[in-house]
Amino acid sequence: MNVTLAGFDYRRVRVADDVTLNIAVAGSGTPIVLLHGFPQTHLMWRHVATELAAHHTVLCPDLRGYGDSDKPAEAGPDTYAKRTMAADIVTAAAALGHDRFAVAGHDRGALVAFRAGLDHPATITHLACLDVLPTLDMWEVMRGADAAVGFHLYLMAQPPGLPERMITASADAFFAHFLDQWTNDPAAIPAQIRAAYLDACRAAVPSIVADYRASATIDLDHDRADRASDTRLSMPVTVLQQDWGAALGYDAAALWSGWAADLDHRTVTSGHFMAEEAPTEITAALRDLLRR
Repeated sequence: MNVTLAGFDYRRVRVADDVTLNIAVAGSGTPIVLLHGFPQTHLMWRHVATELAAHHTVLCPDLRGYGDSDKPAEAGPDTYAKRTMAADIVTAAAALGHDRFAVAGHDRGALVAFRAGLDHPATITHLACLDVLPTLDMWEVMRGADAAVGFHLYLMAQPPGLPERMITASADAFFAHFLDQWTNDPAAIPAQIRAAYLDACRAAVPSIVADYRASATIDLDHDRADRASDTRLSMPVTVLQQDWGAALGYDAAALWSGWAADLDHRTVTSGHFMAEEAPTEITAALRDLLRR
């Protein structure tokens, strides 16, 4: 299903020998890159991106392995490491004329944005992460029966073969589960958008699993190395999260403050898909960040 962002131009940008990204671009002014989450594509930003494009150049890519971007076969843990995916975004933005830019990510995209901020501090001017914890912290707080909400993290962390076969066998039911369970307002994801998400995910099972597998392996190694060296985010950071900490027994703001000195941490009342459920609130928070 070919659904696009109204008013945006689409580019194919090569970021590696075997990878080109699909990127929607609109607006003018200081640039911001918006990175989507799971199980979505760049279309999740359709409301926020349109508003921000009134005063900023907005880039909305599909991450490698998702949507209409290329999906290289998993040759090793580096293929879908967040370090690799962050480098994709930096390379793509530079190819479009932006050597410095703000970045906001949701869910998986927030992990890519987080890694971009740590690896490319001279490039990332502002950073926003929506409804996620850094990978290392996430694994440390996932324990006990309350962690069953993250069953997919453990499934897709398994070696290649079984998770891909299991998910492919019932792909629509698997991905729709998250669209149904993680939203407080089902109307926020209308039928056409939902169908586009399911179509995109159905075509990308191996790469989506590889992305999650990397977060149980190489992404952890990178986070541990940064924690050991006290590498922190140097730019203004905004984090918007649901209050998962109460159920899982952690203080999200405290965990994030260990990574970011200039932190604005906010709790939201929408469901997980906050850019679609509460776009006015999210747009306002991103504008606040860009003024810092």
